[in-house]
Amino acid sequence: MKILDGNSLCMYDMYRIIYEEVYVKASDESMEKVKRSRKAVEGIVDRKEVIYGITTGFGKFSDIFIDQNDVEELQHNLINSHACGVGDPFPEVVSRAMLVLRANALLKGFSGVRPVVIDRLLDLVNTKIHPVVPEQGSLGASGDLAPLSHLALVLLGEGEVFYKGERMAAHIALKEEGIEPITLTAKEGLALINGTQAMTAMGVISYLEAEKIAYQTEVIASLTIEGLRGITDAFDEDIQLARGYKEQVNVARRIRTYLKGSQLTTRQGELRVQDAYSLRCIPQVHGASWHTLNYVKEMLEIEMNAATDNPLIFDDGEKIISGGNFHGQPIALAMDYLGIAMAELANISERRTERLVNPQLNDLPPFLSPEPGVQSGAMIMQYVAASLVSENKTLAHPASVDSIPSSANQEDHVSMGTIGSRHAHQIIQNVRKVLAIEAICAMQAVEIRGKEKMASLTQITLEKGREYIPYIEKDRVFSKDIEKAAVWLKNDNWVVFENSEIRENKLSVKGGD
Repeated sequence: MKILDGNSLCMYDMYRIIYEEVYVKASDESMEKVKRSRKAVEGIVDRKEVIYGITTGFGKFSDIFIDQNDVEELQHNLINSHACGVGDPFPEVVSRAMLVLRANALLKGFSGVRPVVIDRLLDLVNTKIHPVVPEQGSLGASGDLAPLSHLALVLLGEGEVFYKGERMAAHIALKEEGIEPITLTAKEGLALINGTQAMTAMGVISYLEAEKIAYQTEVIASLTIEGLRGITDAFDEDIQLARGYKEQVNVARRIRTYLKGSQLTTRQGELRVQDAYSLRCIPQVHGASWHTLNYVKEMLEIEMNAATDNPLIFDDGEKIISGGNFHGQPIALAMDYLGIAMAELANISERRTERLVNPQLNDLPPFLSPEPGVQSGAMIMQYVAASLVSENKTLAHPASVDSIPSSANQEDHVSMGTIGSRHAHQIIQNVRKVLAIEAICAMQAVEIRGKEKMASLTQITLEKGREYIPYIEKDRVFSKDIEKAAVWLKNDNWVVFENSEIRENKLSVKGGD
């Protein structure tokens, strides 16, 4: 069980809630804060005070006073009118993360909602009823208004959900689980949709996938080093320490561990003096991406515990401030940075693949073909990797540098953070396929060299890989191999090296390097 309190949610907690489906519950202390905040909202309505979002309209309509009798209709109209997202739905795991993050934000006690609103969000998490939320339509500044409105619809018994592997009307799933829809009252609709939870949820899923891939790039790069009889001197600790980046030091350390005992690697001057950058500079390039991942994780963990709606209620209602915590700029920049960092891992991976298949750059069979000329081998796999890498370059264009005014120019600067998070996620899917291609080629190369000469850890990786992708004895439909290899990378629990221990990759979200 994970107790939510609005302040202590971390990436490892999110991993457990999203993928291991642990039960979630609100802390008693946080619920007391919620009740006090709610009492303040009810007092404002009773006294007919003019407070944005409680007794006024929204956005450009903020100067229009709303009568007490119209408060419930106002909130319902808000959700209906703002639920205008388009496109394919977010992955179900993202929808699940959105529910958790929205509940956690409300538990800070600054939003003025009734406890029942949070209870319903957590009910959806615990019964695995996940709202269908279209991916497109958020500017990422007044909060993720359109996506979160689709989420809020489900609390009202409207909209659609994913439930038990099917897409259905929300009211059907709620009825099956015995969950009563709610009617929103003052401030609650706005509190549900004024936030960054769509971009943050997409960011969390992207980070968790990216971290796993980042570890995998090092294992597969180690296979490639063996396949190309790479020089290990470049991974010596002294040269890493001389630069000073801890991420670079850690990458080199793990590479040395993976290659320990290998009879396929060489020393400088033995076959050649130095390797190409795509081998020699793995610690520097991969280390820089790890530095980015650490930054992104820090930003996401702050945002996961942030109050991001408007207005916010402090001191039990003594101070109510309309501000801009819903603006997604911190996450927008982090997501753009994540996309760029992951695209670079694909760039260098594709260059290693080229070195594995190009007969002018190695002494292996041309394109790793079992019968060069008659059979093409891995020739076109490199084309595919090059195509994906080029696609990533367009996706990596920063979304955060764009802005467009909305709400009659009241909301005149927006973050586009949700677009950035979606692009980062797509880049990560492409990176996995580029890495899958390198893995296929590297496994072929080391077996040509002689797998009995491999390091013990890379040999384990080879054995796992061969459960998915057989040795290339003749040309076949390699599209299937790439997809199988990508499934292997996504689903298998990879052994990785960290803190002088070998452990399962899925635990790396506990701390990382």
